[in-house]
Amino acid sequence: MSILRSLVFVMAGMLLPLAASAHHVLGRPAYSLNEDSNTPPSMQVETQIGDYFVTYMVFPAFPRPNEPGRINLYATRLDNDEPLTRPVTFKVRDDSWFATEEEVIGQQEPVDNVYRQGFVFREPGKYIITAEFTANGEPYSIDFPLQIGQVSSVGPIGITIGALVIILVGINLLQRKRLARLKTRDYHAGKGA
Repeated sequence: MSILRSLVFVMAGMLLPLAASAHHVLGRPAYSLNEDSNTPPSMQVETQIGDYFVTYMVFPAFPRPNEPGRINLYATRLDNDEPLTRPVTFKVRDDSWFATEEEVIGQQEPVDNVYRQGFVFREPGKYIITAEFTANGEPYSIDFPLQIGQVSSVGPIGITIGALVIILVGINLLQRKRLARLKTRDYHAGKGA
């Protein structure tokens, strides 16, 4: 019985350091995270465009104004899985109906077959990021949305609909008031006769 007890203590002693080291590996303080950390992306999209399969990700998970972020783009050929090695140009524009101005935010070469483009936006809002490259004499362009910070949930369409509802309610109230005045006038005109 004492041998069995000794064996249990030895086994417990061997497993205890494993539990302690696992705790150390799992934890990393939140204050040490930045745009280069392995935090989850806010968006990860995989798409096929022409002869290429493209994956792009946006870091950090919730981009905010005046804070650095980055876009990772990875593209491989569909027929042989060969990674894209041509330069990629990244552009940005506002995500609105009337936005026409595009701004180039950078042109990147691949590092370990991944294109990394950093960004810092001053204002919160919704934007469209465009990644463009040319392969085999054919141009490729990929658009994806990017939201920076908290954006008002009421956009131009919501404001227009709200204004129309207010106008219709106002017209309805004025018509009711006018009808009530006409009924009152007709009632008094009929009593006086």
